[in-house]
Amino acid sequence: MTLPNTPQGALSHLKVLDLSRVLAGPWCTQMLADLGADVVKVERPVAGDDTRHWGPPFMPDAEGQPTADATYFTACNRNKRSITIDMAHPDGQALIRQMALQSDILVENFKVGGLAHYGLDYASLKALNPRLIYCSITGFGQTGPYAERAGYDLMIQAMSGMMSITGRADGEPGGGPQRAGVAITDVFTGIYATSAILAAIEMRHRTGEGQHIDMALLDVGMAILANQAAGFINTGAEPQRMGNAHPSLVPYQDFPTADGAMLLAIGNDGQFARFCAAAGRPEWAQDARFTTNTRRVEHRATLVPLMSETTRTRTTAEWIALLEDKAVPCGPINTLASAFADPQVQARGLVQKQAVAQVNSASVATESIATSATKGATEIRTVASPMRLSAAPVQLRYAPPALGEHTTEVLRELGLDAARIQTLQQQGIV
Repeated sequence: MTLPNTPQGALSHLKVLDLSRVLAGPWCTQMLADLGADVVKVERPVAGDDTRHWGPPFMPDAEGQPTADATYFTACNRNKRSITIDMAHPDGQALIRQMALQSDILVENFKVGGLAHYGLDYASLKALNPRLIYCSITGFGQTGPYAERAGYDLMIQAMSGMMSITGRADGEPGGGPQRAGVAITDVFTGIYATSAILAAIEMRHRTGEGQHIDMALLDVGMAILANQAAGFINTGAEPQRMGNAHPSLVPYQDFPTADGAMLLAIGNDGQFARFCAAAGRPEWAQDARFTTNTRRVEHRATLVPLMSETTRTRTTAEWIALLEDKAVPCGPINTLASAFADPQVQARGLVQKQAVAQVNSASVATESIATSATKGATEIRTVASPMRLSAAPVQLRYAPPALGEHTTEVLRELGLDAARIQTLQQQGIV
């Protein structure tokens, strides 16, 4: 569904059946939805996606008071329609199979073998719809000794080694392994899953058939170690925690200023020379210990204290103003409040508002589940998609949905009449 007089989304021809919950799967399906795909999110009656209840913080109502609905859910569920189905009931399973027949893509994050009990595994649905692209997201993948384990982002950050290279070194104040401030493995898994799905769609153009995609958080956690992994597997040298410093670049970290701190991200010798000139210390760029990045890395312990003495002589804003026209990467270390207030962030429209439609209790199974991340609020704000396509821009079609908000609508599209829908509701199947 697209808005009048606007171009269709790039994926508006695709239907996605979303059986996932929490973050990695919903992040993937939100990306597909933002690109125009018709995503139907299947949730448990009454309870819904776990993240509807992961708070605080909770969505505010019209008076600014917190509701019972967590903001977490809104981060990865816009542009979707929500239907509630009891998957444990044979009639609920039949409904999902019927939806799978009409879908191009299915995304799920049940434990390995979990959906086979319901006849909703890849082999079962492939027999019904050979064109179906079926993406399974698990903690450890479909194979291997850990396949049946549950996996969570924090566990993967620990097991992958990510935490061992994040944080300050042992012996320093605040030293010890740290996790990232957001669930980066979940988010990256969602992005990788989206890429894999789009590749499978492209392959289907040639073969006419779908395929099974096996996405594992552990695989992704290892992959995003990136240069740190490359260094270790090729040299055997174990990287250490370095706080905000970079193992291969100097100076590339935070520095103290007269009123706080700033970030310098100097990536080549030319930038370093320009910084030295602007800072009034041109001799550093000529010093044999600092002339090349390799030498600066070797003499990090000497250079960084020298630079810190100089950076303390100006405020953060003064350093940014001084270096901006000299192509020396320098910036503030923002809070979220200052980041969202940044003129560039505002100019790019990175906060988007969606009006909240009133939920009609007739569109959900019972009035008791008409509460949602939207009830009582007048609008929801989400961070804009960073995908900017000139011919098929991302559109805001649906606010993060109320639980079961679109149940009746989706069932009607499946061909069910009002009497059948009412029966399913009375039986608690939807």
